[in-house]
Amino acid sequence: MFDGLSERLAKTAQNLRGQGRLTESNVTDALRDVRMALLEADVALPVVRTFIEDVKQRALGEEVLTSLTPGQVFISIVQEELVKVMGEANEQLSLNVQPPAVILMAGLQGAGKTTTVAKLARLLHEREKKKALLVSCDIYRPAAIDQLKTLAGQVGAEFFPSSTDQDPAQIAKDAIDHARKQHIDVVLVDTAGRLHIDNDMMDEIKRVHAAAKPVETLFVVDSMTGQDAANTAHAFDEALPLTGVVLTKTDGDARGGAALSIRQITGKPIKFMGVGEKIDELEPFYPDRVASRILGMGDVLSLVEEVQQKVDQDKAAKLAKKVKKGRGFDFDDLKEQFEQMQNMGGMSGLIDKLPGMGGMAAQVKDKVNDREIRRMIAIIQSMTPKERKFPDIIKGSRKRRIAAGCGLQVQDVNRLMKQHLQMRKMMKKMSKGGMANMMRGLKGKMPPGMGPGGMGF
Repeated sequence: MFDGLSERLAKTAQNLRGQGRLTESNVTDALRDVRMALLEADVALPVVRTFIEDVKQRALGEEVLTSLTPGQVFISIVQEELVKVMGEANEQLSLNVQPPAVILMAGLQGAGKTTTVAKLARLLHEREKKKALLVSCDIYRPAAIDQLKTLAGQVGAEFFPSSTDQDPAQIAKDAIDHARKQHIDVVLVDTAGRLHIDNDMMDEIKRVHAAAKPVETLFVVDSMTGQDAANTAHAFDEALPLTGVVLTKTDGDARGGAALSIRQITGKPIKFMGVGEKIDELEPFYPDRVASRILGMGDVLSLVEEVQQKVDQDKAAKLAKKVKKGRGFDFDDLKEQFEQMQNMGGMSGLIDKLPGMGGMAAQVKDKVNDREIRRMIAIIQSMTPKERKFPDIIKGSRKRRIAAGCGLQVQDVNRLMKQHLQMRKMMKKMSKGGMANMMRGLKGKMPPGMGPGGMGF
């Protein structure tokens, strides 16, 4: 997300850093670049105009013109204004009510409502320890009801059955009554979508809303629709008292116009964003963190939170203990590391959150992509338990068998073995001399700027 915008803004920042001081002329040039970058990112024109005017007023003020580092101050202003456009801070769900708290999901067909309902149930269970009940009021698509039932099972939530011959408003009422009797914390109501906005659809969802009396009415919208996402959100906001927006499919949206337009056009906060297809790929939306990502500054806070939530701390501790005792780093250990990386959104997800990776993210992702990680896991899975435990026994005939077993070439097996050997050596250095030795061992094996000295090591 934001790849194009990040690239353009990084170039603008680079040009400004070379200036001894800022003048009205070079500020105007920089703002022209920023304006073009925003328009190319499919940000709504009224939002672009307001944004540029606000940045211009501050950039031509004394704080920039008298600064010793005017380029840095200019970028800082752009960042603060981006945060303002997207909503200042993360707005949490209002769940401090008499249970059950009802959350109604609205949106067009294909936006990802049903999947988002399940993702949100999982997130509420993991982070808030809330027990959720999922119910589908989509009486037009039997497959939608079945899909929600399957997803409820996957995320450990309860499912309230419904059928195509029932009234949607009555389904919602019955589900809430059931949740009240069973002492369930949250009811997530999935509603019917349409391919376009029509009066029948709006009348029905108003009836469901009146019956459910939700504390949160979230509009689920596909971020890849760009400016249309903001316009559709506005239309729904006129029909329903929306309390927030969920942006889906942000991993497939290289522009990011919806994220930068919706808050300004609707006045409603973006509360969550879907960052992938997996059931755990829903994140709270933090405007300040997203602004940092746009400007290539990374998102260390989200990365730390992800590590805490998704890395198996027990396994990490066991590996550290094993390394400290000087015992070998085998292929089972390497496979575990790859799987932990996948749990955190793969290489692309990690790179997006690392500071200073904005300009090189694309080339790094090409070299170390998630497909490559899956291939390496497949090679390890093709080994026998003994081969995983004792990598040195893997010679010619074993390599050929392993390659044939996973449908790859012997060269691929050789490449993985070389990487494993390098990691083994690093782990050995770390066990003897701590982190400094390990980072020296990494020198030359990492992308520019990420080795010793590049990130504060």
